[in-house]
Amino acid sequence: MKRDEAAELAGSCGLGAWTAFGVLTMVVVGHDGIPVFADADFLSWSVGHRPEVAVALARGLTDTGTGVIPYALAVLAALIAGRTPRQRALTVALCLGCLGAGQALRYAVMTLVTRPRPHLTDWATHASGWSFPSGHTTTAALTAGLLIIAVRVRGPRGTTPLTLGIGGWGASVGLTRVYLGVHWFTDVVGGWLFALGWLGLCLSAVAHWLPERWTPGATDMNTDMARGTAEPTGSAAGGRTDTAPEQADAAREQREDHAPDDPGRGGRSRSA
Repeated sequence: MKRDEAAELAGSCGLGAWTAFGVLTMVVVGHDGIPVFADADFLSWSVGHRPEVAVALARGLTDTGTGVIPYALAVLAALIAGRTPRQRALTVALCLGCLGAGQALRYAVMTLVTRPRPHLTDWATHASGWSFPSGHTTTAALTAGLLIIAVRVRGPRGTTPLTLGIGGWGASVGLTRVYLGVHWFTDVVGGWLFALGWLGLCLSAVAHWLPERWTPGATDMNTDMARGTAEPTGSAAGGRTDTAPEQADAAREQREDHAPDDPGRGGRSRSA
């Protein structure tokens, strides 16, 4: 896919996701933070189905969506996408900037919406702050998106199973927040939509403004080969110019050797 097409597609997906997120935010605010849609049903099912093993697994999985792990995975995504040291250094900065700015913007939205969490008696793990959108969900979805983009950029063929596995991890972290009783299901959906919108806008900006030689996945060798085939080499161009006088002198000497002895003999040359 061309850079302009990728930028347009990513921007459209990001704008569509943020439009849906805006609608969901207005619904949540309009209901004063109380459960909407199937929020209460999902929470009720989760509280009634909590064996100790499942709770332990859910706690371990939900911990991967916060702290240093997402940032380490973002660095890994940058190292996978970049091919040269310069590309990798730039991609590390872009991935960390995307993840950090996305978390900061999500926190600002959460502070403005101020949606209460489910009742404390339903919690099966520790949580803090407001509820919408879910922080763990947003962070895990952003990290999974960066990894998926890096894998697809580096090798678009044969990466479907790995892509599905990464996406499943990102989605599962969000679902554990509902299962552990610290978020409503619409908080998780809001985190997914927010992450998709932010990733789309970031990817569109990179594809639109980043120079091609710095784009992750591009190689300097390909650029040099393309430049070499587009422009003639100096030796070839200079060779035609330098040999032209020599060829003219050789032709002149040949004509003089075969010149007629007498102009009146009809131009017949003397024998060698």
